[in-house]
Amino acid sequence: MHLSRAHRTAELLLAEIPLRWAHSRQVLEQAQLLAPVLGADGELVAVAAILHDVGYASPAVDTGQHMIDGARYLSRSGVDPTVCSLVAYHSSSEWEAAELGLSAELSAFRRPPSGLLDALTYCDLTSGPDGTVVDPVSRIDEVLRRYGTDHVVHRAVSAARPTLLTMVDRMEELLAKSSRH
Repeated sequence: MHLSRAHRTAELLLAEIPLRWAHSRQVLEQAQLLAPVLGADGELVAVAAILHDVGYASPAVDTGQHMIDGARYLSRSGVDPTVCSLVAYHSSSEWEAAELGLSAELSAFRRPPSGLLDALTYCDLTSGPDGTVVDPVSRIDEVLRRYGTDHVVHRAVSAARPTLLTMVDRMEELLAKSSRH
Protein backbone atom coordinates (compact mmCIF):
# COMPACT_ATOMS: atom_id res chain seq x y z
CA MET A 1 0.00 0.00 0.00
CA HIS A 2 1.40 3.36 -0.98
CA LEU A 3 1.54 6.13 1.58
CA SER A 4 -1.19 8.21 -0.06
CA ARG A 5 -3.64 5.29 0.05
CA ALA A 6 -2.61 4.43 3.63
CA HIS A 7 -3.22 8.06 4.63
CA ARG A 8 -6.72 8.02 3.10
CA THR A 9 -7.51 4.70 4.76
CA ALA A 10 -6.39 5.91 8.19
CA GLU A 11 -8.22 9.21 7.78
CA LEU A 12 -11.44 7.43 6.86
CA LEU A 13 -11.20 4.96 9.73
CA LEU A 14 -10.05 7.41 12.38
CA ALA A 15 -12.36 10.31 11.48
CA GLU A 16 -14.66 9.11 14.27
CA ILE A 17 -11.76 9.46 16.76
CA PRO A 18 -10.22 12.93 16.17
CA LEU A 19 -7.46 12.63 18.79
CA ARG A 20 -6.32 9.26 17.42
CA TRP A 21 -6.22 10.82 13.95
CA ALA A 22 -4.16 13.78 15.25
CA HIS A 23 -1.80 11.36 17.01
CA SER A 24 -1.47 9.16 13.91
CA ARG A 25 -0.64 12.14 11.69
CA GLN A 26 2.16 13.11 14.10
CA VAL A 27 3.45 9.53 14.18
CA LEU A 28 3.67 9.76 10.38
CA GLU A 29 5.56 13.06 10.62
CA GLN A 30 8.03 11.46 13.00
CA ALA A 31 8.44 8.54 10.59
CA GLN A 32 9.13 10.92 7.73
CA LEU A 33 11.90 12.51 9.82
CA LEU A 34 13.46 9.05 10.19
CA ALA A 35 13.38 8.39 6.43
CA PRO A 36 17.05 9.35 5.88
CA VAL A 37 18.24 6.74 8.39
CA LEU A 38 15.74 4.08 7.31
CA GLY A 39 16.68 4.16 3.64
CA ALA A 40 14.59 1.81 1.52
CA ASP A 41 12.42 0.95 4.54
CA GLY A 42 11.39 4.56 5.10
CA GLU A 43 8.11 4.33 3.19
CA LEU A 44 7.22 1.01 4.82
CA VAL A 45 7.60 2.56 8.29
CA ALA A 46 5.69 5.67 7.17
CA VAL A 47 2.78 3.51 5.95
CA ALA A 48 2.77 1.57 9.24
CA ALA A 49 2.97 4.87 11.16
CA ILE A 50 -0.18 6.38 9.68
CA LEU A 51 -2.02 3.05 10.03
CA HIS A 52 -0.71 1.97 13.45
CA ASP A 53 -3.87 2.87 15.42
CA VAL A 54 -6.62 1.90 12.95
CA GLY A 55 -7.51 -0.97 15.30
CA TYR A 56 -9.33 1.60 17.47
CA ALA A 57 -11.82 2.29 14.65
CA SER A 58 -15.15 0.52 15.04
CA PRO A 59 -14.93 -1.39 11.69
CA ALA A 60 -11.66 -2.96 12.89
CA VAL A 61 -12.52 -3.81 16.51
CA ASP A 62 -12.49 -7.55 17.09
CA THR A 63 -10.43 -8.70 20.10
CA GLY A 64 -10.33 -5.31 21.81
CA GLN A 65 -6.53 -5.18 21.53
CA HIS A 66 -6.07 -2.41 18.98
CA MET A 67 -2.72 -3.58 17.68
CA ILE A 68 -3.99 -7.05 16.77
CA ASP A 69 -7.33 -5.71 15.55
CA GLY A 70 -5.62 -3.16 13.30
CA ALA A 71 -3.26 -5.78 11.89
CA ARG A 72 -6.14 -8.18 11.21
CA TYR A 73 -8.17 -5.48 9.50
CA LEU A 74 -5.22 -4.45 7.35
CA SER A 75 -4.38 -8.06 6.52
CA ARG A 76 -7.96 -8.67 5.35
CA SER A 77 -7.57 -5.55 3.19
CA GLY A 78 -4.49 -7.00 1.49
CA VAL A 79 -1.93 -4.71 3.10
CA ASP A 80 1.75 -5.72 2.98
CA PRO A 81 2.44 -8.39 5.65
CA THR A 82 5.37 -6.41 7.09
CA VAL A 83 3.13 -3.38 7.63
CA CYS A 84 0.56 -5.65 9.30
CA SER A 85 3.28 -7.08 11.54
CA LEU A 86 4.51 -3.63 12.51
CA VAL A 87 0.96 -2.61 13.42
CA ALA A 88 0.45 -5.86 15.35
CA TYR A 89 3.64 -5.55 17.40
CA HIS A 90 4.05 -1.80 17.89
CA SER A 91 4.82 -0.35 21.30
CA SER A 92 3.57 -2.50 24.21
CA SER A 93 1.56 -4.97 22.13
CA GLU A 94 3.35 -8.13 23.25
CA TRP A 95 2.80 -7.30 26.92
CA GLU A 96 -0.82 -6.30 26.37
CA ALA A 97 -1.53 -9.44 24.35
CA ALA A 98 -0.07 -11.56 27.17
CA GLU A 99 -2.23 -9.73 29.74
CA LEU A 100 -5.34 -10.35 27.63
CA GLY A 101 -4.58 -13.96 26.76
CA LEU A 102 -4.13 -13.00 23.10
CA SER A 103 -0.52 -14.07 22.54
CA ALA A 104 -1.60 -16.77 20.08
CA GLU A 105 -3.58 -14.20 18.07
CA LEU A 106 -0.55 -11.91 18.01
CA SER A 107 1.75 -14.73 16.95
CA ALA A 108 -0.40 -15.19 13.83
CA PHE A 109 1.70 -12.26 12.60
CA ARG A 110 5.42 -12.71 12.08
CA ARG A 111 7.45 -10.50 14.40
CA PRO A 112 8.80 -7.65 12.26
CA PRO A 113 12.50 -6.81 11.97
CA SER A 114 13.65 -5.17 15.19
CA GLY A 115 15.02 -2.06 13.49
CA LEU A 116 11.66 -1.34 11.86
CA LEU A 117 9.78 -2.03 15.09
CA ASP A 118 12.17 0.26 16.97
CA ALA A 119 11.45 2.98 14.40
CA LEU A 120 7.66 2.69 14.64
CA THR A 121 7.73 2.52 18.43
CA TYR A 122 10.01 5.56 18.54
CA CYS A 123 7.55 7.47 16.35
CA ASP A 124 4.60 6.40 18.53
CA LEU A 125 6.34 7.32 21.79
CA THR A 126 7.49 10.73 20.55
CA SER A 127 3.96 11.69 19.46
CA GLY A 128 1.47 12.88 22.04
CA PRO A 129 -2.19 11.92 22.06
CA ASP A 130 -3.08 15.36 20.67
CA GLY A 131 -0.56 15.29 17.83
CA THR A 132 2.28 17.17 19.49
CA VAL A 133 5.90 16.06 19.70
CA VAL A 134 6.68 14.76 23.18
CA ASP A 135 9.49 13.22 25.18
CA PRO A 136 9.09 9.40 25.31
CA VAL A 137 9.25 9.28 29.12
CA SER A 138 6.50 11.91 29.33
CA ARG A 139 4.46 9.96 26.79
CA ILE A 140 4.68 6.75 28.78
CA ASP A 141 3.84 8.64 31.98
CA GLU A 142 0.79 10.16 30.24
CA VAL A 143 -0.44 6.72 29.17
CA LEU A 144 -0.01 5.41 32.72
CA ARG A 145 -1.97 8.36 34.14
CA ARG A 146 -4.74 7.94 31.56
CA TYR A 147 -5.32 4.31 32.48
CA GLY A 148 -5.86 3.27 36.09
CA THR A 149 -3.44 0.90 37.79
CA ASP A 150 -5.92 -1.97 37.40
CA HIS A 151 -6.25 -1.47 33.64
CA VAL A 152 -4.53 -3.90 31.25
CA VAL A 153 -2.87 -1.05 29.34
CA HIS A 154 -1.35 0.34 32.55
CA ARG A 155 0.02 -3.08 33.52
CA ALA A 156 1.34 -3.77 30.00
CA VAL A 157 3.00 -0.37 29.56
CA SER A 158 4.51 -0.56 33.05
CA ALA A 159 6.04 -3.93 32.25
CA ALA A 160 7.15 -2.85 28.77
CA ARG A 161 8.61 0.50 29.83
CA PRO A 162 12.30 -0.55 30.03
CA THR A 163 12.13 -2.28 26.64
CA LEU A 164 10.24 0.62 25.04
CA LEU A 165 12.81 3.14 26.27
CA THR A 166 15.63 0.90 25.00
CA MET A 167 13.95 0.86 21.58
CA VAL A 168 13.76 4.67 21.64
CA ASP A 169 17.42 4.88 22.71
CA ARG A 170 18.48 2.70 19.76
CA MET A 171 16.69 5.01 17.33
CA GLU A 172 18.13 8.11 18.96
CA GLU A 173 21.63 6.59 18.68
CA LEU A 174 21.01 5.84 15.00
CA LEU A 175 19.82 9.40 14.42
CA ALA A 176 22.81 10.84 16.28
CA LYS A 177 25.25 8.68 14.31
CA SER A 178 23.57 9.71 11.06
CA SER A 179 23.82 13.41 11.88
CA ARG A 180 27.57 13.09 12.58
CA HIS A 181 28.19 11.82 9.02
